[in-house]
Amino acid sequence: MSFAPSTRKGTVGVAVIGAGNISKQYLDNLTVFPDLKVLVIADLFVDAAEARAKEYGIPEFGAPELALNHPDVEIIVNLTIPAAHVEVATAAVNAGKHVWTEKPFSLDRESGLGLLKAADAAGIRLGTAPDTFLGAGLQTARRIIERGDIGTPLTGMTTFQTPGPESWHPNPAFLFQHGAGPLFDMGPYYLTALIQTFGSIRKVAAVGSSAKATRVIGSGPKAGEEFAVEVPTHVSAMAQFEGGQSSHSVFSFESPRQRMGFVEITGSEATLSLPDPNYFDGDLKLWRPGAEEPEIIPSTGPANGRGLGVLDMARALRSGAPHRATGELAYHVLDTMVSISESVESGSFVDVTSNAPASAALPEDWAPETATL
Repeated sequence: MSFAPSTRKGTVGVAVIGAGNISKQYLDNLTVFPDLKVLVIADLFVDAAEARAKEYGIPEFGAPELALNHPDVEIIVNLTIPAAHVEVATAAVNAGKHVWTEKPFSLDRESGLGLLKAADAAGIRLGTAPDTFLGAGLQTARRIIERGDIGTPLTGMTTFQTPGPESWHPNPAFLFQHGAGPLFDMGPYYLTALIQTFGSIRKVAAVGSSAKATRVIGSGPKAGEEFAVEVPTHVSAMAQFEGGQSSHSVFSFESPRQRMGFVEITGSEATLSLPDPNYFDGDLKLWRPGAEEPEIIPSTGPANGRGLGVLDMARALRSGAPHRATGELAYHVLDTMVSISESVESGSFVDVTSNAPASAALPEDWAPETATL
């Protein structure tokens, strides 16, 4: 989808809907990027919105309607719970606002496609987390791969393994329900990194399991309470990409040994170990044939954290250029995860029919702290 440059000039007005924990990570950045101005923070719990507004010096706070109807707000940053993502994003589209949504884009294909079609018809931009692939770590990896340092990229491997979050999370039951589990909770980071390297996924095959039908909360006021496990807590998935490349991924809440952030891309000449895709920076390791130790490559570029995708959207809004963390990319990730779940249930390969549009690399000197508008 192409966009004309915005008729408005200067800084881009932003409103945040959702004043929970994740809002702090966003507001730490959104309130200091000079090309953005956070005008409103809203929440169903107005007291929570008021507390965040006072903490960050945001001029207005209130219920979500305040953000949706504010004349100077151009981008809604949707940080609500996953089950409300599509509802809030659709309301923003209907209000004529561009939308940045935390992951997941939606919980099913139908609502996700409906949101894409509504935004397209309205000429509205959609952006969705994770925007970690815009950070220095994964952008440096992209430059290394596109430069040909590993030869032709052939295969990928990713691993996310933990014992599960119930030991430390005070209210973990939602992480074991529909729309979560290790696949839907952490899969967007790893799958986005793979898609940025190899392009769209064409088919998947997977197996999954759950070691326990129930789990017990280990900390906080609900410690000792038992809750049901509704989704696979270990998923092993293979994917084939549009260019014929393949990958293998493990997403698990069942490993006593914790292994997170493992992403490797193997090419015809070398293997590249990427930084944790849940973060914005980190060193890379380049393994060449016969080498006993890898070459350590520091990442370069912006690594401010959550909100880089919002800023990229805002600057693109003014210029008319495409933004990078698009709704189409997020929908393709969702479609892939749903297809993996279907493969777990059916025991067969599942075709992935959606596409992830290619995005331009982020310039190494892209400076979030510099005013450009």
